[in-house]
Amino acid sequence: MNFNYIDYCQYLLNSHTNYTITNLANHLEKISHDTINRYLRTESLNSQDLWQNVQKKIVQNTAAYLIFDDTVIKKKYANKIELVRRQYSGIGTSSNSRNRNS
Repeated sequence: MNFNYIDYCQYLLNSHTNYTITNLANHLEKISHDTINRYLRTESLNSQDLWQNVQKKIVQNTAAYLIFDDTVIKKKYANKIELVRRQYSGIGTSSNSRNRNS
């Protein structure tokens, strides 16, 4: 079984709590973590790829915004932002950053 950008985009769209490739591999038969990791290192995914997968599902509304941000920046002193969740990135994995409540 091959792994491709459609598989990855569908996972990102449908996963609500855990976006790691380990979690993805745990839910796919015959696709390992290493296969997904290798794919993501060599493939160049862009916003057009994502847009092709979600365009038909977007409900247009002038009072709403849809924001995709895959930036991983350590925000040591950031305040809590409504509707934004913390996602483990592996950056700055001191015991304080892992045990802090959001």
